[in-house]
Amino acid sequence: MNNSERTAICPGTFDPITNGHLDVIERAAALFDRVIVAVAGDSGKHALFSLEERAELAHASCRHLGNVEVESFERLLVDYARERRAIAIVKGLRTADDFQREQQMAMMNRELLPDVHTVLMMAAPEVLYISSGLIREIWALGGEVSRFVPPPVAEALQQKRR
Repeated sequence: MNNSERTAICPGTFDPITNGHLDVIERAAALFDRVIVAVAGDSGKHALFSLEERAELAHASCRHLGNVEVESFERLLVDYARERRAIAIVKGLRTADDFQREQQMAMMNRELLPDVHTVLMMAAPEVLYISSGLIREIWALGGEVSRFVPPPVAEALQQKRR
């Protein structure tokens, strides 16, 4: 890594990664020299995909982005960001509830790691309604979700259904 390289972290559980996540990652890739999609470990949620599977799906979904890497992590985000020499944490927003939750986390992260900025991106209108939770629910009830997720995720969901 170049010392002048501007690195951003896009953290999340990505269970599964959606077209909404991909929109934020692609826009972050246009703003920063290097973007690390940081797939978070156990968040207390019951995951559909294992950490390894989520990281593999994120990697396959971001393959077209030359300055994007995918890693998994299972520690405090600010420690991970410090270790990776990130200058920013990029998060997507869909709703006012997202803003309130992310604002609180951003302020705490700023207190713990003042040199790393939080960048909050509004979701694009065409993906505003997509969430991993909705994707899991629709899929679990037998619904078709392939238009809301990258092709590698659609394939993985089909395989899981079998």
